[in-house]
Amino acid sequence: MPSQDPHSFAVPDNARVTHLKWNATVDFASHTIKATASWQIETKDDADIIIFDTKGLAIDSVTIDNGQRADFRLGNVDTLMGQPLAVLIKPGVKHVHIHYQTAPDAEALQWLSPEQTAGKREPFLFTQSQAILARSWVPCQDSPNVRFTYEADVTVPKQLLPLMSASNPQQKNETGTYHFDMKQPIPAYLLALAVGDIAFKPISARSGVYAEPSVVDTAAWEFADMEKMIAGAEALYGAYPWERYDVIVLPPSFPFGGMENPRLTFATPTLLAGDRSLTSVIAHELAHSWSGNLVTNATWNDFWLNEGSTVYFEHRIMEKLYGVDYSEMLAVLSLQDLKQTIVDLKADNHYADTKLKLNLEGRSPDEGVSDIAYVKGYFFLRSIETEHGRDKFDAFLKDYFKANAFHGVDTDTFIAYIKKYYKDNFSITLDDANFNAWIFTEGLPANCPTPSSDRFTKVDDVLAKWKAGSTVDASITKQWSTHEWLHFIKNLPETLTADQLKALDALGHFTASGNAEILTVWLAVTIRNHYAPADAKLEDFLIHTGRRKFLSPLYTELVKTPEGKKKAQQIYEKARPNYHYVATNTFDKLLK
Repeated sequence: MPSQDPHSFAVPDNARVTHLKWNATVDFASHTIKATASWQIETKDDADIIIFDTKGLAIDSVTIDNGQRADFRLGNVDTLMGQPLAVLIKPGVKHVHIHYQTAPDAEALQWLSPEQTAGKREPFLFTQSQAILARSWVPCQDSPNVRFTYEADVTVPKQLLPLMSASNPQQKNETGTYHFDMKQPIPAYLLALAVGDIAFKPISARSGVYAEPSVVDTAAWEFADMEKMIAGAEALYGAYPWERYDVIVLPPSFPFGGMENPRLTFATPTLLAGDRSLTSVIAHELAHSWSGNLVTNATWNDFWLNEGSTVYFEHRIMEKLYGVDYSEMLAVLSLQDLKQTIVDLKADNHYADTKLKLNLEGRSPDEGVSDIAYVKGYFFLRSIETEHGRDKFDAFLKDYFKANAFHGVDTDTFIAYIKKYYKDNFSITLDDANFNAWIFTEGLPANCPTPSSDRFTKVDDVLAKWKAGSTVDASITKQWSTHEWLHFIKNLPETLTADQLKALDALGHFTASGNAEILTVWLAVTIRNHYAPADAKLEDFLIHTGRRKFLSPLYTELVKTPEGKKKAQQIYEKARPNYHYVATNTFDKLLK
């Protein structure tokens, strides 16, 4: 049985929610949502109270069943977790109706002015509920181990289109009110809403792309392989369980590469590189349809279960579509980043956070969002595949998803399941020492698989000759993919002269690049080496990009020197209004 969630006030063993009926009006003028959350509940016979998580919500009233007023109380404010909302109930109560309004600064909600969108004409709203921000726009039992189905009726300005992590419209209607259904049970962190001037373009019968009208054609071209990804994923681990798979490309302030909201992945526009080179993020979010959305970490201390298995699945999708060497390039780059993350966490006195199983009690779950959960988790699973064979691991993973569908799993449950599976099906006893080394020990175990790429070996040859004084043959680099360029830039010497930087920039046109992955690693090099020609691009990129993955290394590099920190603070003052709470929560601390 999964343990009590340290990031939720709810006590679902006594009284838990099972279905949400959400009736909401979105008000752009006041930056609020006025709503009623009607919860269907299940209780133990003697339960006389049900507890919800809230944060910053104004609760107008609470009623039960057919409208009888209920006594309720909001508990003390916790800066991290918000407030518990305790509602008194009697035996046999089946419904609790909470009438409320969100705060204008609700942490999950980002309200964008028309100027902050691609079209510049209409405002935009999107939510980011993971990890524990759903409670700031819906009173809920905000634990990944509590699942519920939902339906919603949402009213928005008539010129805008709302979308949710549910069944979605593909065009605007005359009334401005839309109905949504999510028939599969989800945890609260997968509740999602986006509202804006949004258009739709199909990719296949069951997939398509939403974006602002000026972006939608570009996005549809970039994600043209989406149906192939879905089919490839199904061939690996079973039928897609959510009916449709669509993607919405959000405005630039979205703080992540993607968010795996069921049926509707939220994606950053930084994926629109113009060459389909960054679509592994879509493969990752699609893979979450099984690993995370279908089988979910029971608490945020077990976050590696969501992300490690998803990165593994993502690599398998990319290998299936584009070949082994392509997926190995991704793995090599990931391992480089993982090793650096371990060094950084150790230097920051957070070496305990290099364990897969975390202890985040009293801390934000966002502190567990690092390469440890994603990449160390991936290489742990890959180590089992490497030692005992891919066919066995594939059989295990497919049956694991099936056996635990629509349930939460914690680390101990996972260990028990995989050990029993290998013993029962293959007569293999998995080594306890290996679980301990990967899951409960800091750092990277000695048996970490070593990915290799022939294409990167050729890049290393070019780099070695360049370090020895030769010029780089542009006819060779002309054929390089984004990943080869990333490998090249990441392995440049720490210190470079102005002439070297100028020559490299002329070779790869990095400062002028529209590829955010390349631009980020290059700008880190230019900050470190005081390359003034990139300064204007750096400022523009930091102001107009909201993805935390790209912002973190650049601000971190800037604050290493007094003059760099001053520059970072000046840029951040301009950029901060464009960032989501998830990003400002990180950078307010860094740049204070």
